[in-house]
Amino acid sequence: MTHTTATTAHHRPRWWTELALLALVYVAYSAGRLLARGDVSTAVDNGLAILRAERLVSLDFETPLNRLFTEHAAIGVPADFVYASLHYLVTPAILVWLFRRRPLQYRAARTWLMVSTLLGLVGFILMPTCPPRLLEAGQGFVDTMAQYSSYGWWGAEASAPRGMGGFTNQYAAMPSLHVGWALWCGVLLWRYGRTPLMRTLAVAYPLVTVIVVMGTANHYFLDAAAGAAVMGAGLLLAKPAMRLADRVRVRFARGGAAAPAAAGAPVVGGGCHTSTGERIPGQRTSSAAGTTSTTSTTSTTTSTTITADTTSTAGASPDAASGAVAHRSHAGGADDAASAAAR
Repeated sequence: MTHTTATTAHHRPRWWTELALLALVYVAYSAGRLLARGDVSTAVDNGLAILRAERLVSLDFETPLNRLFTEHAAIGVPADFVYASLHYLVTPAILVWLFRRRPLQYRAARTWLMVSTLLGLVGFILMPTCPPRLLEAGQGFVDTMAQYSSYGWWGAEASAPRGMGGFTNQYAAMPSLHVGWALWCGVLLWRYGRTPLMRTLAVAYPLVTVIVVMGTANHYFLDAAAGAAVMGAGLLLAKPAMRLADRVRVRFARGGAAAPAAAGAPVVGGGCHTSTGERIPGQRTSSAAGTTSTTSTTSTTTSTTITADTTSTAGASPDAASGAVAHRSHAGGADDAASAAAR
C-alpha cells in the first residue's frame, strides 16, 4: 500500500494528535456499537438466515469447527485467548510500528483502518446479527467462551472482562471486524515486513483469526467474508478520504492567513491598494526616471554656462561680446538637439 500525499511527504505525524484521533474514533465506534443494538428477534432472524444460506451451499464451516473446539480444551482454550486478546493487541502494535518505522505510509494505513471500521459500524446498524453461540441449542452450537470462562478473564456472557458483558453489543456479528482488522495487519506486515518471519505472520495471523472466530461460534463464515469485503471497500475509499482531509486543512489554513495579509496591505485611498513593490500608483519606471534626470541635468548645466558667459562678457569689447553670443547660440542648439534625442 503506497498512498502518500504532499503533506505526508514533508511532515511526520505528531504522536499526540494521532493518539487523540485514534482514541476519539474508537470511542465513537464503541458508542456506535452500543447504540446500534437492534431488536433481538430481528438479530436472531438475520443469524438464522445466514446459517440457512451457508448450509444450502455447504459453507457452514463454523459447525464442525465449533464441535472440535468444544470437545478439545487444548484447542478451545487457546482459541478463546486469541479471540479475547490479539484483536486488541496486534492492531495497536502494528500502528505503533508503522508510526515509528514507516511514517510516510502510516497516514494511509491509519486512514484505511478508520474508514473500514466506520463501514463496519454501518453494517452493525443496518443488519444486527445474532452470532452462532447465541442461537437456540437446537442449532448445534456451544459458546466456548462460556464453557472455558474459568480459564481466562472474560465472562460467561461475552468476550468482555467479567462483569462488563452489558457494555458490549453481542449482536454485532455482521461483518466480522476481528477478521477485517487481522487482514489489515496481515497486508501491512507482508508489505513492509523485511524478514521471512514477518511474511509468515502476515499470512498466519488472518487465517488463524478466521478459524478462531468460527470455532468459538462468534461468527459465521459469511461474517468473515463480509469483514474482508469491508476492508477492501475501506482501501478504495482511503485515498479519497485523505484528499478530502487535505482540502479541508488547506482551506482552513488559507482562511487564517488571509486576514493578516489584508491588514498589512498599504491603502492609498478610495479602496485602492498598491501592488507588490509599488509605493505610489502609476510610479514611473526606472528607465523613464533616468531619462528625465539626464535631461534635467543637461538643462541645468546649459543655464549655468549661459549665466557665467553673460557675466564674463559684460565688460568686454563689442567684438568679443559678439563672438561670445555666437558661441552661446551654437552651444544652445547642440544642447537642444541632445535633449530632443534623449526624449
